[in-house]
Formats: sequence, C-alpha cells, structure tokens
Amino acid sequence: MNRQTFVGQPGDALFELPCACQNLRRLTRVVTRIYDQELRTAGVEIAQFGLLTALAAVGEANQKRLSAGFAMDSTTLTRTLGLLRKQGWVRAIRGKDRRERLFSLTAVGKRQLAMAQPHWERAERRLRKELGEAAWKNMREMVTGLTETGMRA
Repeated sequence: MNRQTFVGQPGDALFELPCACQNLRRLTRVVTRIYDQELRTAGVEIAQFGLLTALAAVGEANQKRLSAGFAMDSTTLTRTLGLLRKQGWVRAIRGKDRRERLFSLTAVGKRQLAMAQPHWERAERRLRKELGEAAWKNMREMVTGLTETGMRA
C-alpha cells in the first residue's frame, strides 16, 4: 500500500512483529480505519455495516448464526447488535425457543444501509487502487484461505 494512505504513520515506522496474530491484528486495525473514515459520514462503523449487510442478505438470523458467520465472539456481537437495536436499525423477535432471538433489519435499517453503501464502496475503491487488481485478488483469496485454516486449527 502507498504510504500516503496512512498519513502520519509511514510504513518505515512499522517494526517486525513476532507472530501471525499480531501482524494480522495490526493489518485489520489499519484497514478498519480506512473503512471507518469513509463510513463516518453515513454515521456507521464498519462492524455495524457488516452486520447490516449480513442481515440484509439472510433476512433473519439468530445470534448463533451471526456469530458463526462472522467468526465473532458472542459478547462483541451482543454489544454491536444492542447498538443497532438502539438506533432502530435492527429488530429482535422471539424465536421458537423462548431464549432465542431472531434479528432482522427494520425499514430504517434498510435505509441506513443504502445510505452507507456508497461510502463503503469508496473505501473498497481506495484499497483496491492502492493494492492493484492482482494484489487485491490475491489478498481476497489469501484471507479466505487463512480464515478457513484458522477455523480448522
């Protein structure tokens, strides 16, 4: 990536980290920052946008399905879902089991997602431009492979 992308944080200031986890966490912080910068105008963070997108795709899901789909711990998911419910973007209804809650987008949530979509697309274009098409494709394949490998480990 071009050093201009991270103004005030030149690449030569980075130091070698000893493990895959630390390197990946640093990378995700940098990438999250790019998406959050773009989405801020729409009043959404990338974690919220991801959940809105997932709910738009599946229609309705319980917390277990969402947690598995994002490989996210339940506590973090509960916090994010709570914020989305407070915003009025997501509703929860009781499932077949009294303890189960099914989450879905509200009309306001659908509008919020539509409003945020162009900002997300701008973040995607920024990264894609910096990486170039070949590196973009390789990154997507590698991240998918690493995620699947990590889930099996």
